[in-house]
Amino acid sequence: MLATLVAVPPAVAEVVERGVRESGVGRACHVLCVPDADVIPAPVEEGLLVGWDVGGPLEEAVAHVRRLHQLRVPSRTHLVVLTSRASVETEALAEAGADECLAPPGSHWGARLAAWRRRLDASSPEEDLRALRRTTDFLRSALDAVPEPLFIKDRRHRWVAVNSAFCRVMGHPAEELLGRSDYEFVEAHEADRFWRNDEEVFRSGLSDESEETLTDRTGLSRVLVTKKASFQGSGEPYLVGLIRDITDRKRLESQLLLAERMASVGTLAAGVAHEINNPLAYVSSNLAYVSDLLSQAALAEEQLPELREVVAEALDGAGRVRAIVRDLRTFARGDEERHGPVDVVRAVEGALRLVRNELTHRARVSCTLEQVPPVHGNEVRLGQVVLNLLVNALQALPERPADENRVRVSLRTGRSGQVELEVADNGHGMAPEVQRRIFDPFYTTRPVGEGTGLGLSICLTLVQAMGGRIEVSSAPEWGSVFRVVLPALAVGTVAAPEQQVFREPVPASRRRRLLLIDDEPSVGNSVSRLVRDVYEVHVVQDAREALRLLTQGERFDAILCDLMMPGMSGMDFVMELERLAPELVLRTGMMTGGAFTAQAREFVGRHSRGLLEKPFERERLCTFVEHLFQ
Repeated sequence: MLATLVAVPPAVAEVVERGVRESGVGRACHVLCVPDADVIPAPVEEGLLVGWDVGGPLEEAVAHVRRLHQLRVPSRTHLVVLTSRASVETEALAEAGADECLAPPGSHWGARLAAWRRRLDASSPEEDLRALRRTTDFLRSALDAVPEPLFIKDRRHRWVAVNSAFCRVMGHPAEELLGRSDYEFVEAHEADRFWRNDEEVFRSGLSDESEETLTDRTGLSRVLVTKKASFQGSGEPYLVGLIRDITDRKRLESQLLLAERMASVGTLAAGVAHEINNPLAYVSSNLAYVSDLLSQAALAEEQLPELREVVAEALDGAGRVRAIVRDLRTFARGDEERHGPVDVVRAVEGALRLVRNELTHRARVSCTLEQVPPVHGNEVRLGQVVLNLLVNALQALPERPADENRVRVSLRTGRSGQVELEVADNGHGMAPEVQRRIFDPFYTTRPVGEGTGLGLSICLTLVQAMGGRIEVSSAPEWGSVFRVVLPALAVGTVAAPEQQVFREPVPASRRRRLLLIDDEPSVGNSVSRLVRDVYEVHVVQDAREALRLLTQGERFDAILCDLMMPGMSGMDFVMELERLAPELVLRTGMMTGGAFTAQAREFVGRHSRGLLEKPFERERLCTFVEHLFQ
C-alpha cells in the first residue's frame, strides 16, 4: 500500500503520515513525499494520492489537479486535494479529477484507507484491464519521448520493447520488430556480432558500451555506440540498450585527420618538390642523351655500354619519383578505416622520405631501423604518427648550424615483444608544465598562425586506437624523446611478397585481346609497347569509342579502363557496359593515377574486378590482366 504526497509542506506531511500510521489499515502503508508531480517515478497504480493546493488563481489549481489525475489509475487510487478554498471552487477541483477536497491537514485517514481498500477489492477485471492498458500506454509514451534509439530484449535476444527512434533506425514499425531478432533484419555477420555482445552482458551482468556498425536498408553503413545493461523483470533477465549514432562525428574526425595530414605535407612541400626534382633532372637529361644517340644513323659498338648505363639511371630516377608519389598518395588517402597487419618499417621509411630533404638541411639525422614484427592498425594512420613526430622534432630545433642539430629515429623490438619507435631531438626541450599539456587538443607553444595544436593530440588518439601508448622524456635545453610502443602481431601474419615471374612471349595466334581505354595517348602507347608480345592490345582514348566498338561486334577477352576521364568516366563506362554486355563487366578492371573520390573507390569495389594504380611495371600489369581473364 502506498500514499504519495505531492508538494505537501513538511509540517502538514508529518501530520498526514502520523494519521495514516495510527490506523490499523495504514500500519503497512509506505508514505512517499515528492516535491512536484513531474518527479513521480511511475504512474500511481494504487493507494492514496494527496496533492497540495498552494492557493492563487483557480485555473492554476485546476491544472495542477488535472495533472495529478492523469498520473494515476482512477479505479485503483484515491485522489485527495488539501485546499482552503470555498466549496464553490472545490467543485471545480472535483470536476478536474479530485475524489475529495479536505481542509489541511485532513483527518480520518484510517477510515479513508479502509474505504479505498473495499473499493479496490470490489474492482472488476475490466477495470484492471483498462488500468493495465493505461500503464502500457504510459510506458510506450515514455519510451517514445526518449530521442535516442532504445530497445529491450529478452533472454532469447528478441525485442520485447522498442521506441520510435529505434524503429526509424531499423526502418521497420514496432509491430514488425517485436518478438523477432537481429538475424531477421540485418546482415548475418552484423547479427552475429550483436548477439555476442548481448550475450556477454547477459552472462556477466555488467553494463557495456561498445562501437558497432549497422548497414541500413539503403546499404549505407552507420557507426553506432550502444550502451547495454541487464536487469531482472518478473523473475526473468532482460537487456536494455541505448544507441547513439556517431556516423557524422566519425566522418568529421576523418576529415580533421586528413586536414592535419595535409597541413603536415604542406609544411614540407618545398622538400618534397626537391626530392622529386632531383631525380627528374637526371631522368630528363639521360632521356635527352638517348634521343640524341638514336637520331644517329648507326650506333657504334662502344656506345652500347654507356647507353645501357644511361637507361638504367633513368629507370632508377623514375623509381625514386614513383616512390615519393606513392608515399604522398598513401598519406593523403581518406580510407584509413581499413585495419590489418602493418609493416612498421615501410611506414617509417615512407614518412622519412617525405621529410628527408627538410631534415638533412636542418640537422644530422641518424636512423636505426631493425626488422620488427607487424602491428595491427592502418598504414596511413601510422605514417601520420611518424610524420607528425618528425615535424615536431624539426620545429623543436633552434636556429643554428645543421651540424649542431641532431634527430635520431630508431625502431626495435622491445623486451616484451612490443614494437618500439623513438624520435629524439636535441632541440629546445619542454618544461614539466608544457609536457603535461602537449597532448591537449589545440595546445601549442608556437606563434599564432604557425600551428594548429592538433598534431600530438592526433598522434595520441591514433596510437591508442592501435592499442599502444606514447611516452615522453624532455627537459629544457636538453631535447625531447617521443617513444611509441605498439603491441606486435604474431609472426607470419603478413603475406610474403609475390614472386616475380618472367613471362615468355606468346605467339600472335594465341594472344588474347585486351581493350585499353585511357584519355592519355602516351599511356596507351607505352602500355601497348610493354605487353604487345603477350597480348593483342587495342587502344582507344574515349570510352564512348570503346562502346561503339563493342556494339559493332568487336570481341575482347578483357578490358582495362582509366577511372577518371573527361567526357565519359570509367564509372559511366562500366554502368553502360552492365546494360550492353554484362558478361564483360566481370572481365573489366580499372586503373588510376590516384585522382579519385571515396565514392569512386566504393564503385570499383562493387562493379569491377579491381583497381590498378599508376605507374606500374610490366610484371604488375600482366598479373592484373591475367586476373581479369579468370
